Amino acid sequence: MDLKVFYKKIREAAALIPADFTVLASLETPDGGKAGVMSEVPRAIAARMIVEGRARTATVEETEAFYAHEEELRLKAERELAPARLQVAVMSEKDIEAFTSGRSSSRPKSDK
Repeated sequence: MDLKVFYKKIREAAALIPADFTVLASLETPDGGKAGVMSEVPRAIAARMIVEGRARTATVEETEAFYAHEEELRLKAERELAPARLQVAVMSEKDIEAFTSGRSSSRPKSDK
């Protein structure tokens, strides 16, 4: 294969992709590539995969479904991580009174 022609095809394919990132649907390939796997990739990688025949651009419906699924996964991950962000502080009544009155806790200093 002529490399000049190959890279010209990649540049032409990249020019047809309007956004910096696009969603691709993989195609079945002889080396074991699985058809229908969706992924979001940068324009340059998308163009190369299209020219190599390993992927195609996703339809509008496929793209919407992909982003909806990604949003579900993000929300699930946030729900699972929320308890780890919970902070608990144990305070005495004296510390609570000092906190609510706006002054700092006055603890005696030891001079040992």
